[in-house]
Amino acid sequence: MTQAPLQTPLIVLAAGGTGGHVFPAEALANELGRRGFRLALITDRRGDAYGGVLGELETHRIRAGGVAGKNIFARIKSAIELAIGTLQARSLLKKLNPKTVIGFGGYASVPTMLAACFGKYKTALHEQNAVLGRANRLLAPRVDRVATCFDAIEGVPEQARGNIVQTGMPVRDSVMRIGAQSYPDLDCDSVVRVLIIGGSQGARVLSDVVPAAIGLLSEAQRKRLHVTQQCRPEDLERVRKVYTDLAVDAELDTFFPDVPERLAASHLLIGRCGASTVAEVTVIGRPSILIPYPHAIDDHQAKNAHAVDEAGAGWLMPEMAFTAEALAKRLGSLMDMPTTLIKAAACAKAVGKPQAAENLADMICGLLENDPGHGREAA
Repeated sequence: MTQAPLQTPLIVLAAGGTGGHVFPAEALANELGRRGFRLALITDRRGDAYGGVLGELETHRIRAGGVAGKNIFARIKSAIELAIGTLQARSLLKKLNPKTVIGFGGYASVPTMLAACFGKYKTALHEQNAVLGRANRLLAPRVDRVATCFDAIEGVPEQARGNIVQTGMPVRDSVMRIGAQSYPDLDCDSVVRVLIIGGSQGARVLSDVVPAAIGLLSEAQRKRLHVTQQCRPEDLERVRKVYTDLAVDAELDTFFPDVPERLAASHLLIGRCGASTVAEVTVIGRPSILIPYPHAIDDHQAKNAHAVDEAGAGWLMPEMAFTAEALAKRLGSLMDMPTTLIKAAACAKAVGKPQAAENLADMICGLLENDPGHGREAA
């Protein structure tokens, strides 16, 4: 990404951790870069080096520590890390003097956002899920705007409700490029392409349940399937043998670098329901069977899946009810009634927000226009 001249406004992004926090930061960086802004990234020291546009930004690493679910000693250590990180971020912001600071949730963003609020910079948060995360819940009453992705969002503090702006979930440019592809042709005789993904590390439950469910389908239905499935390394050969024994056309790997392209070529997604997955499956417009991770903090994946289910864009299956028998019944019904999948694909496309990065950038530009004097550290 070409660097903007030094006299152009600087915007700081505070992000780190999982793809759900990093992907929207990357998408926004692309959009703001196209609009001529200078950008810098402040992230957690523990974060990996980023590729893509984030990897091209001026990057600063500070200390941070999460406290959710930890014992008292770990919490004390994390609190110390958070305090040190906030002081580091305060010093950095004085030096950088940005016009605004945007956080993307997760504890990697907390020190920077606290320092920005204490310094009276213009500030905004982006919340990816249907329930406000704990880090964003802490920060929401202190910032100028909170951008959200869903029509309804839980956990918003009363003091922050007036600052909510629904922008949607920005997706990667690779998703945007293929978002216009039509749903693949499908009838009662077609090959049905199913994509099974479980996040960056895969999901054991998918490797256990999906092959067993496919084994319960009729032979004629199995012959119509093409399965692409991500597995954990320790599950790969076990799952491969099941599909081989069933004579199911299957492609398995521990990681697929081209998930957006594979999703566009699929008739159905089966997977977890993190914010990035939900955004990408709706922007591309593909139906999904979503199994929320049951141990997610605040059960946010279930809330994400409920939003998809209620829109008619897919089906929520809680992990407790995600059995081979239940999934086989669902798959068999969908294969026998392809119009159901076609309608769900249309509903998914209808609720997708491909303009989310533009919406978020517009919100930030509005902040700058409303108060061009911000961006100076308070004495």
